[in-house]
Amino acid sequence: MSESVKNNRTRTPRVSRRVAVAALAAALLAGAATPATASADSRPVPKVAAGQDRPELQKAIQAFVDLGFAGMQMRVNDERGEWIGSAGVRKLGQSAKPPTNGRFRAGSVTKAFVATVVLQLVADGEIGLDAPVAGYLPEFKLDRRITVRMLLQHTSGLYAYTGEFGPDGTVVPGIPAAGKEWVDNRFRSYQPEELVRFALSKPARFEPGTGWSYSNTNYTLALLLIEKVTGRSIAKEMKRRILRPLGLRGTVMPGTTDLPGPHAHGYYRYEDAGQWKVVDVTRQNPSMLAGAGDMISTTKDLHTFFSALNSGKLLPARLLAEMRKPHPKSAGLFGRYGLGLYVQDLGPGCGTVLNHNGSATAGYVTAMISTPDGKTTLTASLTYGDAAPDLAAFPKTLDNLLKEVFCGGQPGAKPTQ
Repeated sequence: MSESVKNNRTRTPRVSRRVAVAALAAALLAGAATPATASADSRPVPKVAAGQDRPELQKAIQAFVDLGFAGMQMRVNDERGEWIGSAGVRKLGQSAKPPTNGRFRAGSVTKAFVATVVLQLVADGEIGLDAPVAGYLPEFKLDRRITVRMLLQHTSGLYAYTGEFGPDGTVVPGIPAAGKEWVDNRFRSYQPEELVRFALSKPARFEPGTGWSYSNTNYTLALLLIEKVTGRSIAKEMKRRILRPLGLRGTVMPGTTDLPGPHAHGYYRYEDAGQWKVVDVTRQNPSMLAGAGDMISTTKDLHTFFSALNSGKLLPARLLAEMRKPHPKSAGLFGRYGLGLYVQDLGPGCGTVLNHNGSATAGYVTAMISTPDGKTTLTASLTYGDAAPDLAAFPKTLDNLLKEVFCGGQPGAKPTQ
């Protein structure tokens, strides 16, 4: 199940799934540890360099707002330099645009960070990529056929604790992750072990290694694996290995209930007793997505991380190659899934890109996308408002943005759906 199942349902479950998937598509194609200091990253937003006035990019992000999103901030880094911009509003009822240096709930982009730390531990000889996870975490009595690789690639078959879609499209409920039930419980705290044990109480989707199914359970287990092997919290290990070396001062993992520093507000639309309601969900407890979607970040930090990863600064070449080796059964809207990222062929004139999106966190959609050499990146955050986005206009909107950033504005990008 994609993280999209949990995001901003606006109609019946079957239609809601299409809404969420399309929202994820918007995020992906539009762009894309100890807690950082509590103070906001309030440094002045860098001015766009001379010659970097790119009205086509501003027009492209405005198009997403025109579809019904409340706001969008985006950062593009390529051979022309850096471009940053935003459109829409920071908060409903106000006129200020989203801050281009603002923090946001990054959702499943978190998985790329967690996968990188696991692979660094593989490089250090602390973890075996094809070793049974049960050997490191015996307390869960996992099927010994489940390997570390299967966690990172979503091939373990483990039930997703936030719920699954059945073969007929019906929802198999999990921990409340949508609708009024989630709204009423959005400040509840969960422990990673609690999430895993809940998932293990449900039947597996398939035998380990025989299929592919997106499951947050895999990455919560990966978090626990990191903590067990290192003897340090995920917060400390993430800061030691990635946040501090790369200077990611706007990134916080695990995330906090309050969204620190400058930020845009995110909203959630849900049905209650036949009435549609909208609630500001900027404040929410992200512990339900431990290791799978609980990070807070900025477009600048996501650019720095993904560029460093893809240029070979965080992993040895052999493990970066493993990360980019997609599973054949994972074909979908975002390409094929490797180890913590998607590999996507954009077609003639565009080539291959690597990406991860995030929308598990209600109210926010995040994107992180890069060329394989890390030289061209696009990172973005969209916020939901009080209306559902216009699905009919999504494909062309996405295609236009892809062409501008990764195809030089020329025709030839593969259709987005």
